[in-house]
Amino acid sequence: MQRFFKNFSVRELLRPLGQMFMFSVGSAVFLSAIILLLALLLDRTAAGAKVLEQYQVSLFTYTLVNLPQVLIDGLTIGFVYAAIALGYTMVYGVLQFINFAHSEIFATGAFVGVEILIALKASGILDSVSLTMDYVFLLLAMLGGMIAAGAVAVAVERVAYRPLRGAARLVPLISAIGVSFFLQDTIRLTESLTTGQFNRIFPTFGNFDSRMAFGNIQMGATSIALGLSNKSLIVIIAAVLMLMGLNYLVNATKTGRAIRAVAADRPTASLMGVNVNRIISMTFLVGGALGGAAGLLFALKFTRIDAFVGFYPGLKAFTAAVLGGIGNLTGALLGGIVLGMLETFAGSYLSVFTMGAAGAEYKDIFAFAILILVLIFRPNGLLGENIAQKA
Repeated sequence: MQRFFKNFSVRELLRPLGQMFMFSVGSAVFLSAIILLLALLLDRTAAGAKVLEQYQVSLFTYTLVNLPQVLIDGLTIGFVYAAIALGYTMVYGVLQFINFAHSEIFATGAFVGVEILIALKASGILDSVSLTMDYVFLLLAMLGGMIAAGAVAVAVERVAYRPLRGAARLVPLISAIGVSFFLQDTIRLTESLTTGQFNRIFPTFGNFDSRMAFGNIQMGATSIALGLSNKSLIVIIAAVLMLMGLNYLVNATKTGRAIRAVAADRPTASLMGVNVNRIISMTFLVGGALGGAAGLLFALKFTRIDAFVGFYPGLKAFTAAVLGGIGNLTGALLGGIVLGMLETFAGSYLSVFTMGAAGAEYKDIFAFAILILVLIFRPNGLLGENIAQKA
């Protein structure tokens, strides 16, 4: 057993599990302590009196009772942001620029996966298979989205970025923005020609909407059900597996060593026999595939998608990458978890703490305000840029 864990490949495969556990627990404890302290300070104010009148419990008790479910929801969306952020991080690590078209690559994966499931649903296949096969078809749809998104990412790199590789850094950035708009309109045109619809709804099948109940928590005369939906569990498990797989690819394989070599010094890597163009294309392929998988997970979680579905998740994932440390795989994971929890905490408690003056619609403002504060005091993000291992 000791030899098993000393094996480098196994260690690199399992190391992300420890990081995820540490970041999840650390973020949960730190943010929970802050929110509980605020609730304690506000308990005897007008906000506390209003909660006491409405729920017959103190503001501190209300905050504490709702905390477990808030943490579960925050982790779920945090892992989605982390999975998307990895695409930004990989491209930045290798080419030193932000691929703003990654949001639309994410949307491509979501649309392809959802369209596959809609076609299967229309043919009646999803209505006549076992529960196990429902998960198999979901996996197949995810693989379809990953292949499509990865192919689009490689095509974008070849057409829009490779010819501009020697240009000033602002030039490929502008090209990325142009590609983003082009892909948005391509999705809209394709959907209008094939389905005539702007919005697509994730088809209902299987038991994805069922909830695993962990119990009930009594709050005055109200009982709060604590649980996790099957779809949320799928999102977490899939995101964890993707993060583990990427970490293994980058740190324990020959391709990963080549990616790290190109990220560290492109001319020297070329002199050492590394095919730089192939490695950069591979980086876009992997990042795009992860974005496509995250797109289907997002559609599973939130049900409705449209041509602009990638904008806000992509923006938040980019924020997560910057928050954790752009170019740092571990930082992307930490940034996604922290941002997801910040957003969920704000959406759950902001209205109560401000007596309705600022509701859940301000959660994005709150999360980005925290980002600005972090970057003021730590411009390189929470973990900083990983110069030796940017990919």
